Amino acid sequence: MTSLADKGCVPTHNLFQGSWTQVSCPCCMSDRVEPLVVIRLSDKVQPVTKSWLISLIEASKRHGGAALLAHPGEDECGDVIVVSAPRCTLLKATEDLGLCKKYCNGDMVAFSYQDRSNFSNVDNMQEFLTLAQRQYIVKNELDSLQSQKKQKIPGVTEAIGTWENICQKLTKAGVIKDIFPLHDQEKLNDLGKKWYSEKQIWGQPLDAIQSYFGDTVAFYFSFLDFYTWALVPPALLGLALTFLVPGGGESSGTVMKKQVEEGVMGDDDDDGPSVSGHMVQAVFSMLWSTLFMEFWKRRSSALSERWGTLQLSESFAEPRPGFHGTLGINPVTGRLEPLFPEWKSQLRVGLVSVPVVGLFMGLVVLGMTGFYYGEALAQSFHQDSASWFSRVLLYLPSIIHIVYTNMLGNMHSTVALQLTEWENHREESSFQNHHTTKVLLFTFFNNFAVLFHIAFYKQDLPLLRKRLASLLILAQLLNQFTEVVVPFLVDRFITAPQKELLEDDLEEETLRSQRSLPSFPGLFSEYIELLVQFGYLSLFSCVYPLTAVLLLLNNITEIRGDAYKICKLFRKPFSPPVSNIGVWQTAFEVLGFVSVMSNCWLLLLSPRVQEFCLEGRISSKNILLFAILVEHVLILFKMVLAFMIPDEPDWVRIKREQMEFQSMQALGQRKL
Repeated sequence: MTSLADKGCVPTHNLFQGSWTQVSCPCCMSDRVEPLVVIRLSDKVQPVTKSWLISLIEASKRHGGAALLAHPGEDECGDVIVVSAPRCTLLKATEDLGLCKKYCNGDMVAFSYQDRSNFSNVDNMQEFLTLAQRQYIVKNELDSLQSQKKQKIPGVTEAIGTWENICQKLTKAGVIKDIFPLHDQEKLNDLGKKWYSEKQIWGQPLDAIQSYFGDTVAFYFSFLDFYTWALVPPALLGLALTFLVPGGGESSGTVMKKQVEEGVMGDDDDDGPSVSGHMVQAVFSMLWSTLFMEFWKRRSSALSERWGTLQLSESFAEPRPGFHGTLGINPVTGRLEPLFPEWKSQLRVGLVSVPVVGLFMGLVVLGMTGFYYGEALAQSFHQDSASWFSRVLLYLPSIIHIVYTNMLGNMHSTVALQLTEWENHREESSFQNHHTTKVLLFTFFNNFAVLFHIAFYKQDLPLLRKRLASLLILAQLLNQFTEVVVPFLVDRFITAPQKELLEDDLEEETLRSQRSLPSFPGLFSEYIELLVQFGYLSLFSCVYPLTAVLLLLNNITEIRGDAYKICKLFRKPFSPPVSNIGVWQTAFEVLGFVSVMSNCWLLLLSPRVQEFCLEGRISSKNILLFAILVEHVLILFKMVLAFMIPDEPDWVRIKREQMEFQSMQALGQRKL
């Protein structure tokens, strides 16, 4: 087995005393080798096993290796392997991923290894590739390691079959505990000063985030930043309707609530202005949700071009780590790998997963029933006592139900992940799609079912307003506690003392302090939180105009809190190259369409509209037909508006078409 060590591509193994020295491989002579990724091994791993894995990592791809550089860490008996990559491996992987880089003329062009001399900074990997890209390439190469023949693992009783994934096998065998990228403390501190330490409210160093944490994290924070800015117009409108428009601060629903509490339904209340505000807010919400998503797509495409992910290549996906089955020959690749019939996965989805998700939705309905029962008791108690205490108790059923739905949501997230694992999907993309679908369906039902039921079945706008206010205020309090207070306490009393113990030993600070941190949990829950926010605003803000104001205040601290957590409280995550926020964009667009129907019917249920229909003696059938007509017209208008706004700016479209043309030319030249 020929390794990079045999070719001279060997660092001095001096990781903790400055940087690695230059390598002697002709194509990598000018590069400074840097530690990028840590493989954490079991405490019981044998030195012979570790040496075998290092030699495999350093072996050339022609001989079944990863063509990377491996360092044994503190010593040959330690439980870590530090991995880096030579220049040639990084450049070839850049082409395989389809990343775009700056050409000699200044344009962003799909990188070609054969034409590498014409790209800017190609001799300096720290400038040519971001830290996140270099670390992801190392992880990708490690994940691609496959055994070319059946062989025994030294120091382990198990053997690896032909074409079996080596890292997956070693993980299942307990040899590898985890793999994570190393923080660069100097760069991280500089990023923190620009990101969450400054007291400015607006703006984020998106390019620095993308360079350090990668595209996935950068697109999330870019979306969060864009969404927070987009909340300003509806927040200003909400403030105007609440405090400037006569009657706006006390909507028709509040007036009706007071009348019910007083036992009268007087005719002297003029809710005209407030209902006008209701209509303005409803129409504005529908237009805002459309414009927000269309302009975000333009923003996303511009960022994708700037970060070189406009034309990512797709490759045949390897089996994900959790996939299992009977070993056999894959008919596509001809390799030996676990095989599991797709129809069995689909059968598990249909016969088990769907009923389980349905069961959780039944628990949501059960919680709604309990909420209405508690609401009736609280109303009855208030009518009997009419005290300040009973008035406070009116909000208790909502608060209890909100806590119940949050607990149910957390429980469902755990079960959904276990179900998706059990379904045994081969590809990571399929696994993520099934998992996301389960969580999205339940999240929508869990968070919005009671609101839809109150609005359209009970037709109780005062209760809907109170419920929405309770949700937003309680969510604010919980979010401020989890996003600000908890991270501060963890960093102040747990993380900081550990760092102080290690501050005199740079070697231990580099590795041990980082591997003691928990793994980054991902951005799934963060996107879910934003999606629920977007639903409250686009679906029901016409009932409670201050929705956008509360969300805006929440998100200003959300940005800083999320930034603080990812920098200080978790290990650095791997971040694959992406060109947008993926399936979440579709989820937000679907909610935008639902908002048209929701706002139309809420407008129809407003007291003034109903009073106007009764005075004009308009039949319920005609009212329904008119509402359906207006709904369809607005949906058509929304679709036309979305069509009229291009998803890409013209300059991005031209860049993308130029890249496609150049790729076709390059392909034609290769055929010749």
